[in-house]
Amino acid sequence: MTTDTETDLFEEHRPVLLGVAYRMLGRVADAEDVVQEAWLRWSGADRSEVREPRGYLVRITTRLAIDRLRQVKARGETYVGPWLPEPYVTDFGDSVPDTAERAVLADSVSLAVLVVLESLSPLERAVFVLREAFGYPYADIAAMLDRGEPAVRQLAGRARKHVEERRPRYEVDPAQRRDLTERFLAAAAEGDLEGLMSLLAPDVRLVGDSGGKAKAPLRVLETADNVGRFLVGVAGQGGPELSFRFLELNGGPAVLVLSADRPDSVFQLDVLDGRIQSVYIIRNPDKLRSLA
Repeated sequence: MTTDTETDLFEEHRPVLLGVAYRMLGRVADAEDVVQEAWLRWSGADRSEVREPRGYLVRITTRLAIDRLRQVKARGETYVGPWLPEPYVTDFGDSVPDTAERAVLADSVSLAVLVVLESLSPLERAVFVLREAFGYPYADIAAMLDRGEPAVRQLAGRARKHVEERRPRYEVDPAQRRDLTERFLAAAAEGDLEGLMSLLAPDVRLVGDSGGKAKAPLRVLETADNVGRFLVGVAGQGGPELSFRFLELNGGPAVLVLSADRPDSVFQLDVLDGRIQSVYIIRNPDKLRSLA
């Protein structure tokens, strides 16, 4: 039987477990399922031999996430158009007071990084998440994955190199991103192509994720001219009872667009040197349910 103390202990670590599972899977619903399965394992385990509950729970969660990721890859699921992770509400609050640690956590859950993580093997992804996002020593990761420490170090090096080679450069200053997001939204809503172009980097990219279930580009748009004209065209079409909310998603400011009070899309920007480098638009309704 699970006692209140053991339940409280699990709930204390739930945010960390959800953070690990989401970074592994890029899907909120799958991450929640994995954490729920971890709870069932925890509630049925002999906890008298568990000396470090957090490490024990992270180990269970990581292994369940690896299994889930392998199942997804084995099914060879096809996706219509570009793929982006499901938006994940992040509010570290007072739980992460250190600026450097907060920046690391925000970066590790960013859309840009999670897209790159999709191309790693499940084991590489697990090692990268545990090491880079949560700072676990190699010895602890080796124990969690039942691998030798040299093998884990090799996996970590390979994953880090892969991510660094493919991740786009951007700044994580939330104040600057918020300011540019507000100016971007105002220019797009007013159909101000010239104002919009002044905010976009010449080689800006727009990635739209609809999964074929809503209107969005089925390929990545590139160059300021193409992206600017597309956004002005979309804004000109309007929509019923559109409203906007700012919130923190995936470690940075984002805009939730509501149509008749229902989630319609999410916008988020990557910024570098005062210009917008990437525009992410998520319109797949399946990925917006958790924001309702």
